[in-house]
Amino acid sequence: MALAASVLVLATAGAGGWIYTHLNGNIKGADVGDALGDNRPKAAVGGQNILVIGSDSRKGLGDAYGKNLTTMQSDTLMLLHTGGNGKWASVVSFPRDSWVRIPACDRGNGSPSSPHHFKINEAFAIGGSTGDTAKAAACTIKTIEANTQIRIDHFLIVDFRGFSGMVNAVGGVQVCPEQAIHDKKAHLDLEAGCQIVKDEKALGYVRARYSIGDGSDIGRIGRQQEFMQSLATRAKSKLYDPTALYGFLNSATDSLTTDPGLAGIKPLSSLASSVKGIPTNRISFLTVPNYPRERDVPTDKANITWQQPAARQLFTALNRDQEMTRTDLKKATAHLPAPANTVNVTVLNGTGTKGQALKVSDQLRALGFRITATGNAPSPVDKTTLTYARGQSEQAQALAGHLPGLTPTLSSQAPASTVTLTIGPDLPTVTG
Repeated sequence: MALAASVLVLATAGAGGWIYTHLNGNIKGADVGDALGDNRPKAAVGGQNILVIGSDSRKGLGDAYGKNLTTMQSDTLMLLHTGGNGKWASVVSFPRDSWVRIPACDRGNGSPSSPHHFKINEAFAIGGSTGDTAKAAACTIKTIEANTQIRIDHFLIVDFRGFSGMVNAVGGVQVCPEQAIHDKKAHLDLEAGCQIVKDEKALGYVRARYSIGDGSDIGRIGRQQEFMQSLATRAKSKLYDPTALYGFLNSATDSLTTDPGLAGIKPLSSLASSVKGIPTNRISFLTVPNYPRERDVPTDKANITWQQPAARQLFTALNRDQEMTRTDLKKATAHLPAPANTVNVTVLNGTGTKGQALKVSDQLRALGFRITATGNAPSPVDKTTLTYARGQSEQAQALAGHLPGLTPTLSSQAPASTVTLTIGPDLPTVTG
């Protein structure tokens, strides 16, 4: 938001040609079209979706952070949806510990990766295994699209080099920790109470995790969202200070990689125009609903699972350009689904193609579901179905949450202690 507003001021303030050309040249474009392929979700009915990737490359930061990194990393994933003809916007954070299905991606050396389940931020590392930023972005976009069914229109990658520069250019940002923070991993020492942070302290504050609150990535997302709101407010107050504006934009654009459609001051100015008039109270900072994956897979104490059907409701709302606030999302998450490890599933193959039941069963087992039987359907079917007996509604809904577009059906023929997934030609995509 702060970057967009600053770009708009630059574009409308008659900035000197050298400054404009310099900043425009800072922005790097990366074409991901070929790497995404044709099997993508349909475009949303309104608004646009911009994926913001915080890159963990730390180039230029010496050994202060992540000196042992051997691959490109994504530290932050957020989706900006501008909707309602510019009347509202949603910023949705994807926790990096999200356990999702990562589709096959080009590693950058011509060899494809195999589809599998893992932390969502691994997608950036897979695509960027050879240092190719475009491939890293493409794999991340494919992963987000596969698990949300939201089509990404544009992307922005901002690496660590620009973060401190943006903060410093506006004189720092105020944070108000309730307790003192001493985090060795984030290289952060802060006393309790409100204070202005800059340089490595600002970077450490948004990266700190293990020494604050419950030590989770979810808690860190909340602090990052609060920090970005503060940075946006601070930046807006400095927009007409030429020195601050130039410093902010120079740092931001120098660390920015975008798709070709956004690679320049002019297209970023157009983006800024779409958000400049949105009232602060109509910008919702949301996090994909989730719960500890340990609930489904008791041995996994490190990752989270997206809570369904609440997450699907959020993604559907964005696709339909319907505003969802924090209050709406809180209502949607009031009821947790049945734990996956309490759901017995029979998977039947009605496609006529050998091995489809085993393929889907392996994917569901990776999510914690109990596969009690696999086999062939009595006869081929036209489409995939999910049936359940009376008393198994919650179990069926829990499974349906990972099979977009599939609605469970009550059946008097269904076994009493299991839900039955019969696979048709529309082979379901199992999401995280």
